Amino acid sequence: MIKRILWIRQVFLGSVGMFGAFKSNNKIVPTRILVVDDEPDCLSIIQCRLEWCHYEVITASNGAEGFRIAEDESPDIVLLDTNMPVMDGHEMLERMRKHPVLKDTPVIMVTALCGMHDIAAASALGISDYVTKPVDFTSLLEKISNILENRTSRSFKK
Repeated sequence: MIKRILWIRQVFLGSVGMFGAFKSNNKIVPTRILVVDDEPDCLSIIQCRLEWCHYEVITASNGAEGFRIAEDESPDIVLLDTNMPVMDGHEMLERMRKHPVLKDTPVIMVTALCGMHDIAAASALGISDYVTKPVDFTSLLEKISNILENRTSRSFKK
């Protein structure tokens, strides 16, 4: 029973702070997540689940729009689909890695492509993690929490 309570606490509260936020100088700052996906249903489901966990969510329907928004908004994390019109996820990721402000932004690929060559190609571009569709939200929330925890612990060490 206690393990279950701790697991629920970790999934919903995370170890970074309460519900998708981290503490900064006694203020709660919401984590900003950019979700880029061309499937409206998938985009709205991910957005709804993340907002329910009190993340601030920004959305884009293709890589070109996502890159423009990333430049303007500087999100804390990007969830990025692979196959999209206008600009695919790999091209957006390549552009992010060359951009002086966005180059270190954590990116989680969220895609239906699950072959080893797909994962290897995304890893070569410097992704933080990889999630396949249909999305396991418990796993996705855990990966987001881990990325935020690692970023927070690194900033405290500086």
